Amino acid sequence: MNIALGVEYCGAFYSGWQRQKHSSSVQQTLEEVLSQIANHEVSVYCAGRTDSGVHATGQIVNFALSNERPLKAWEQGANALLPDDIKIRWAKALPSEFHARHSAYSRRYRYVIQNTHYRSAILNGKVTCFRPQLNEKAMHQGAQSLLGEQDFKSFQASSCQSLTSFRCVNNISVVRLGEFVIIDITANAFLHHMVRNIAGCLLEVGEGKQTVEYVSQVLAMKDRTQAPATAKPDGLYLVKVGYPAKYEVPDCTIGPLTFPDDINL
Repeated sequence: MNIALGVEYCGAFYSGWQRQKHSSSVQQTLEEVLSQIANHEVSVYCAGRTDSGVHATGQIVNFALSNERPLKAWEQGANALLPDDIKIRWAKALPSEFHARHSAYSRRYRYVIQNTHYRSAILNGKVTCFRPQLNEKAMHQGAQSLLGEQDFKSFQASSCQSLTSFRCVNNISVVRLGEFVIIDITANAFLHHMVRNIAGCLLEVGEGKQTVEYVSQVLAMKDRTQAPATAKPDGLYLVKVGYPAKYEVPDCTIGPLTFPDDINL
């Protein structure tokens, strides 16, 4: 059987999604619990390998199961064993050709900024605090130059192993919800640190240090060394992964669940 899971996690206390030799990861923690339930070693494939400190409300994984288990074993059983900062939202048996990463045609991220003069105690590690007042309209205007298939080399981390820096951004918006400014971006795929590097660039525009044209200028440089600093990981969430309709992957609220998500971003 090929089992797919919808996974939500807070990445604040993990070294990222991918299994590491000397530090805890979301992947390792999840695999250990799934292996215990399956009664055999389980290795999962994910839709997006999030970095250290990055969160997810819409991560998708799949794994091969050699013996039969009811779906509630992965929903209720796994959640009873998983730590409080990792939970299964849904489980579904899918055709053998389904692959969490290779079958996906889009990924959607949200970057949540708390635009206040103080750092929240409750949301510490879950949002990025930015004190200077942000002009979200200017950020949104500047971000539109990133739409379409383009070379995002200026927003690619030096450690990125991708063979090409071309990506296609389908949608990007910046809105304010009270004291929170949310950058919402959907693309076919993302380069390492791409969303955080875009966020760092948009923050320069929002603060008034740069004009709205600055984003397109940075993009055209195709030089990461000429771009602003990478934004912090705290406010970044993987919220949705797109798959062909034939798989009928459950469509959950996109989150982060601590913010209104009935707004069309």
